[in-house]
Amino acid sequence: MRILVTGGAGFIGSAVARRLLASGHERVVVLDALTYSGCLASLEPLSQESNFRFAKGDILNSELVRRLLDEERINGIMHLAAESHVDRSLDGPVAFLDTNVVGTFRMLQAALEYWRSLEGQVRKAFRFHHVSTDEVFGDLPFDKSLFDEQSPYRPSSPYSASKAASDHFVRAWHHSFGLPVVMSNCSNNYGPRQFPEKLIPLTILQALEEKELPVYGRGENVRDWLHVADHAEALELVLTRGRIGESYNVGGSAERRNIDVVEAICALVDERRPAATPRRDRIRFVGDRPGHDRRYAVDAHRLRTELGWRPRYTELQDGLRQTVAWYRRHRPWWERQLSKQDRSDGALR
Repeated sequence: MRILVTGGAGFIGSAVARRLLASGHERVVVLDALTYSGCLASLEPLSQESNFRFAKGDILNSELVRRLLDEERINGIMHLAAESHVDRSLDGPVAFLDTNVVGTFRMLQAALEYWRSLEGQVRKAFRFHHVSTDEVFGDLPFDKSLFDEQSPYRPSSPYSASKAASDHFVRAWHHSFGLPVVMSNCSNNYGPRQFPEKLIPLTILQALEEKELPVYGRGENVRDWLHVADHAEALELVLTRGRIGESYNVGGSAERRNIDVVEAICALVDERRPAATPRRDRIRFVGDRPGHDRRYAVDAHRLRTELGWRPRYTELQDGLRQTVAWYRRHRPWWERQLSKQDRSDGALR
């Protein structure tokens, strides 16, 4: 396929771009505005590939998007560009409305116009894959229940509300205009190259620097962790083999309390870089964030049975070990990212 990846310089987007090129697709084009979380260094391994192109630009720029679709003869769009951090959405929800809702609307309009201009097999092969989050479903009690593709939407933060709205627009463009779409909703991702504002990379870097380790509330909130490499593989399957109009949940089946994840990271860092006192002694519980969801967990049965997906990282400890090792080896990468964060708002979250 000839694929356009929006947000392809981000954490998940860059993993997707690397996966698509490794899989031998004819052409991979990344469109990214390079805001604070975008990182060209994450695409550096692809820069010399003749079938790769990077375009700096905003998904709100409909003319640019349409021009890329025409120039590159795209037959698959993977729409990952989004504002994605809950804390930032609490402080500044407008950016989430602009990017996640209006940006998705602009992408859908450009894709619809382009798709209508196609003919024959090229038109038949076209796909628009919208990548979303399990947070649109709200939260779950502390039990064994799981979100599936029919779970009702109950978003509880500006971030999840904006993603829920974008999901509804994608479905509407399929049902109203026939645009061939597929959708996916994923659980919490982790792995190399994640911007250091999310729980796992922030904890790793704070632990490496022997700083305090802040944990919301008592750390009882539960998340289902999915390695980004496994997610990228799942997204390729959904794009290329998913049923038109359907949605697929992607989860790692690795539920852990936040405090357990932080303590596991402390132990892994202590193994490689012992400190005077165990790093778990630096854990500090801080005031909980507003509306903090209790638990997320998704049922990936449809993805497994229909598309044959299986995660490679079946043990969270193995994925965390690999992730900690990557951050230890790539200090220049994360120091540049921290510098960008300092210039944007002066503090880690």
